[in-house]
Amino acid sequence: MEPIISIQGLAKTYKGGHQALKGVDLEIRRGEIFALLGPNGAGKTTLIGITCGLVNATAGTVVADGHDIVRDYRNARTKIGLVPQELSTDMFETVWSTVSYSRGLFGKAPNPAHIEKVLKDLSLWDKKDAKIMALSGGMKRRVMIAKALSHEPSILFLDEPTAGVDVELRRDMWEMVRGLREQGVTIILTTHYIEEAEEMADRIGVISRGELILVERKEDLMRKLGKKQLTLQLQDKLTAIPDGLASYPLELSLDGTQLTYTFDAQAEHTGIAELLRELSKNGVDFKDLQTSQSSLEEIFVSLVRSRA
Repeated sequence: MEPIISIQGLAKTYKGGHQALKGVDLEIRRGEIFALLGPNGAGKTTLIGITCGLVNATAGTVVADGHDIVRDYRNARTKIGLVPQELSTDMFETVWSTVSYSRGLFGKAPNPAHIEKVLKDLSLWDKKDAKIMALSGGMKRRVMIAKALSHEPSILFLDEPTAGVDVELRRDMWEMVRGLREQGVTIILTTHYIEEAEEMADRIGVISRGELILVERKEDLMRKLGKKQLTLQLQDKLTAIPDGLASYPLELSLDGTQLTYTFDAQAEHTGIAELLRELSKNGVDFKDLQTSQSSLEEIFVSLVRSRA
């Protein structure tokens, strides 16, 4: 499938010499939810800023829905909606006015029916005549999303969309994002809430120090890099791991009540059957066992640390 965003050799060096992006290559597929993860200062916002025409690249090209963002910038920008991290809108305007005005900025003819649909989809219809200054923080963020959708973009960038938003509203926003994807909008989000990416994303990119270090389908990433662990609750405390079990990757808890065995779930032989037999031979009895898998957050932290 033709990518909706194609980024090639994208680099950005600021005047002070800071290199924010180092030759990034990335393709975003039409209709997907793509999560871009990275620590503060990794280059996420710079990448979004260049794609949206807010920051000039030092090198490289970006094509958005068939339009080069430099040579054909007017058409490229009409394809893109951006919800920035910071809330910035005219506090004295009404919700209806500010969203309608945003549509006009992209040269679109007035379309009250579309504005009404956007406001209703975002649960803002009953606030359409309220001034922005009178809204809660969560509602103001919804207005920012409505502004970004006012000109009917095919691509939506969400830069930390749920920062400072309570858990209930965050869940509402997840549902809204899924609904947009079902309508054919391609969504690229950056987030510090890694459970957000785990919950919603089709693919995940990890950026660190200006370099894109990994792009994978979420399920593939979890399967390839996620370790599984078998935890055994022991019948009797151990002071040390018996010599007969020394060849196994086991960890004994500080209080001596549980053993943890780390294994590769994709390997042909996990070694669990052999381990259980050896435990019995060495007189180690257990009363309960459970398995767990690395979370996306643990995978992300290990990736960034290894690159650092």
